[in-house]
Amino acid sequence: MSFSPPLAALSIAAKTNILFGVVLGVLAACYVVSRLLRKQPEGTVNPAIVRTFHHRIGAWWLMYAILIASFQLGFYATLFLFGGISFWALREFITMTPTRRGDHRALFWVFFIITPGQYILVGLGQSFYHFFSIAIPVYASLLIPARIAVSGDPKRFLERSAKIQFGLLICVYALSYAPALLTLPLKQPAGATRAATVQSSVDGTTDAKSPDGNENGATSSQTAAAPAAKRAIAASGNHGLLFYFILMVQLSEVLQFAWGKLLGQNVIAPSINGSRTWEGFIGGVVSTALLGILFSWVTPFGVWEAACMSAVIAVMGFAGGMTMSAIKRDRGVTDYGTLVEGHAGVLDRLDSICFAAPVFYHLTRQFFT
Repeated sequence: MSFSPPLAALSIAAKTNILFGVVLGVLAACYVVSRLLRKQPEGTVNPAIVRTFHHRIGAWWLMYAILIASFQLGFYATLFLFGGISFWALREFITMTPTRRGDHRALFWVFFIITPGQYILVGLGQSFYHFFSIAIPVYASLLIPARIAVSGDPKRFLERSAKIQFGLLICVYALSYAPALLTLPLKQPAGATRAATVQSSVDGTTDAKSPDGNENGATSSQTAAAPAAKRAIAASGNHGLLFYFILMVQLSEVLQFAWGKLLGQNVIAPSINGSRTWEGFIGGVVSTALLGILFSWVTPFGVWEAACMSAVIAVMGFAGGMTMSAIKRDRGVTDYGTLVEGHAGVLDRLDSICFAAPVFYHLTRQFFT
């Protein structure tokens, strides 16, 4: 399947900006609808549903506005944003259950050494992939129980160590794979390649040698600037991929909920989450796969590849939601926090992203770089 000529001729950055505009436009329309619904008489619509819908739209506005702003500021701003989100999510997870005095120094290392260290390794790029991919699962997982043991407090030692390790794995390690998408050397779609070739011709960079001996017909200054231009093009394309990933995660959650309300009869695990049904899960995965195709023009994926990758996102997002719901039921809490009105805690909205990010990253790295 090929895109229409005008879309195929656009650069990756232009396609990404179009996607930003489409999402913000849809959110604006939804906000107007929510305002109109709130003005309706109480007997026509359920006030609780309207209120929840209004809060969700407002929270999504805030979330996507911050995300797009970080994209515009560059790679390190995005990395800093996700690092701060990881820090806050981990704080919510750790404070969900009380800690003992013997855990405090281990937690200091977790929050102020290991968490920023993971994002620093991600920021160093693909040359440090083998470090950031094992730093927490191997080295931090050995350091944390050892540090707690040195404190001399054996009471519930296994439970305390496991809680900190699992929180670090989900809130920091898994989530760090989302901004790590920005470091991948992605394959460029055919349309983007042709656009780059046309732009090179316009800039006067041909395949002949220039009078001063440089190849590609470029002057010394153009040759020096070429790597920076290539990095800028790659960063723009990767921002589109990261936005695509987050958008698919959010859409899969909404679609699974909607299909569950419309057709849901068979609840998957009533004691874990009474609103998740098999009908909602299957309908959400299929719908997300179709929407993944619709927005695939901002990714290096083909039609079937986009469908498969979006379906994987939906499945892993479902797994994340169920797992984190089980933890909340075990601890006897409804939400991980109350930071954002209409969205409960940060971790309540990140559970799907945390589970989907590592799988999406590794599949992209294996097949599309």
